[in-house]
Amino acid sequence: MTVTGTTDATAAVSDGDHCGRLLTALRRFREDNADTARRWGTRLAAGLGAGGRLLAAGNGGSAAQAQHLTAELVGRYREDRAPFSALALHTDTSSCTAIVNDYGPDELFARQVRAHARPGDVLILLSTSGASTNLLRAAEAGHAAAADVWALTGPAPNPLAEAGDESLCVAAGTTATVQELHLVAVHLMCDAFDAALAATPGGTTP
Repeated sequence: MTVTGTTDATAAVSDGDHCGRLLTALRRFREDNADTARRWGTRLAAGLGAGGRLLAAGNGGSAAQAQHLTAELVGRYREDRAPFSALALHTDTSSCTAIVNDYGPDELFARQVRAHARPGDVLILLSTSGASTNLLRAAEAGHAAAADVWALTGPAPNPLAEAGDESLCVAAGTTATVQELHLVAVHLMCDAFDAALAATPGGTTP
């Protein structure tokens, strides 16, 4: 059996291109987007600390990022603290498959938003393209429920960014780089979330 693969030199060039694109996009992200991510984290601390809930949704890799964010809030980011209400809307497989079967894939997230969202909650929608119909329907449902709708997307302009009350659009040329910077945004939000709690008496205790 013959095994084919890249040479060390080819791999080095490929790795360099990927890392170079990431570094370039990260510099721009730091200038253009980091403050927004931190501000969102601070606002989440206020809203969830007052009894609100975060709902998060995405497709594919963005679903993983959404689940990463909710896990950090229900669990913890760094220091021990109280748990907060956060739901990733793709994780209930029975509900998801029933909704897709009965109402179609475009309603996957919107129906859950109608079930769970309340005024003052935050709905964060993650998409590298910003064009997924099921997320656009979710944004509509979020507005109808009087939730705050935040869009975390790839390059602007895109439909989801326009549908959000607020948007953070990552300027990067590849899906992989956008996803990597979305993870940076998630961690900046979590860091700011914990910092805001730490500034509140009793905020870091479980």
